[in-house]
Amino acid sequence: MKAVILAGGKGTRLAPYTKILPKPLMPVGEMPILEVIVRQLARAGVGEIVLTVGHLAELLRAFFGDGSHFGLKIRYSYEDQPLGTAGPLALVDGLNETFLVMNGDVLTDLNIRDLIRYHREMGASATIAMHQRKVKIDLGVILCDGGTRVVGYIEKPTYDYQVSMGVYVFEPRVLDFIPRGKYLDFPNLVHKLLGEGEKVVGYLFDGYWQDLGRPDDYEQATVDFNNLREKFLPEMME
Repeated sequence: MKAVILAGGKGTRLAPYTKILPKPLMPVGEMPILEVIVRQLARAGVGEIVLTVGHLAELLRAFFGDGSHFGLKIRYSYEDQPLGTAGPLALVDGLNETFLVMNGDVLTDLNIRDLIRYHREMGASATIAMHQRKVKIDLGVILCDGGTRVVGYIEKPTYDYQVSMGVYVFEPRVLDFIPRGKYLDFPNLVHKLLGEGEKVVGYLFDGYWQDLGRPDDYEQATVDFNNLREKFLPEMME
């Protein structure tokens, strides 16, 4: 099994730290978040990882090398210009079997083997790992009839959404929908797949998941990793 990890973004929401350090090298505990991901993928049986890199790529390559230290192979795919979240996949060679795609800043105890098994059982072109997330609106929400007439008023409501975890399983044919060298984000790719009748499914995961995109999320993930390390890297607790 091959995995592509998207590690080329500038991480602007975590500036100024990411001015000198790529976001995947931001530490949780004593190791970078991307090292946690790499170790988890190795445990799940992934034999090769492709890091799509751009911003401060030389630091990522210096840290991870060829992957032998982690028990797998790591190679690198370079973006000369920003290509979005899905666009970099078109530059990666050798994705001729079912493959995994992950953001390089996700802390989760998702069982990768279960996710891949589900994808194959569903016979999908693409599977999106999902997490239930509550979003509280700290304002009064006004409902209108399409114009200016008020038909309802909800004080500080909480909404439930199923959000993408930044973890995907794809079949190689998905690459046919990604133009080489063109900017493309995952939502646009999903719309393309749906428009062509491809089967896209969601895998609802109710365990731990935290995206490290914002400073408060990053701080929470660091606390959780230190307190719940056995959930993420049980082999290092033995």
